[in-house]
Amino acid sequence: MPILHHRTRRHWSAALLLCTMLAASGCVNPAGQSTAPPPVPGSTEPAQKSPSEGTAKPPSQPAADPAGKTPGTGSAAKPDTGAKDQPAPAEKPPAVQVAAEPASIAVLVNKTNKLPENYRPADLVDPKIPFIFEEKLEKRKIRKEAAEPLEKLFAAAEKAGLPLSGVSAYRSHETQKTLYTNYVLKDGEEAANKYSAKPGHSEHETGLAIDVTSRSGKCAASDCFGATKEAAWLASHSHEFGFIIRYPKGKESITGYQYEPWHLRYVGQEAASAITKGGLTLEEYLSGAAPVSKP
Repeated sequence: MPILHHRTRRHWSAALLLCTMLAASGCVNPAGQSTAPPPVPGSTEPAQKSPSEGTAKPPSQPAADPAGKTPGTGSAAKPDTGAKDQPAPAEKPPAVQVAAEPASIAVLVNKTNKLPENYRPADLVDPKIPFIFEEKLEKRKIRKEAAEPLEKLFAAAEKAGLPLSGVSAYRSHETQKTLYTNYVLKDGEEAANKYSAKPGHSEHETGLAIDVTSRSGKCAASDCFGATKEAAWLASHSHEFGFIIRYPKGKESITGYQYEPWHLRYVGQEAASAITKGGLTLEEYLSGAAPVSKP
């Protein structure tokens, strides 16, 4: 019995040694299945994947356009040049047009429309109306076509008990140049441009305009004239004789000049009536239709 027991122990030892050796290479059970233990957490052996899983995908990329380019890349992507931060270019002043028909009674003369250099009307005459001065000066003169209507206007105003006097009618190019220069020296260019025209841009140079006032000469070419009965009468009746208030109140942004209730411009009875009754300026009435040459 002791010998048998000793042999039995040797058989068990041999079996245990064999099993240990087989464990190193993965023991198999009698059915031929692997007896290797399941992987433990942290094991480097990859886990089994289900059919819906697959290999790991790289980070998603924007879809390519039909040309095969990825949006935001390639030549189509332009860098921000910062143009939005750039100041807008200064607006250029409108081009000045030169009147093609300066002798027309419908001629438009303003800040952007001028008379030809050294233009002088050929039919200037002295109208039979009183002026606030006695001297025989050029500013008494007016175009012949406007002289008779002006005389009738003065006669009608006097009949209404509101006698008028002339202040200044025609001015030569040189006279206007001197006046404008003096106004700029006195008040500065910005202020002067609101009430005085540059040479070539003055209606007085057409021979169709005249500044008027009351017979006393009070408020001549001054703001206070607008509150007089004479100014009210002119605003209501000038068109009956072919004249308009050239620079009406509230139209400064269109005419380019401040309100001048004393400044009359001859345009003919038909046009004057349409302008006055329509509450228009000469610019609005002509609507850019005045014939002009190229700048």
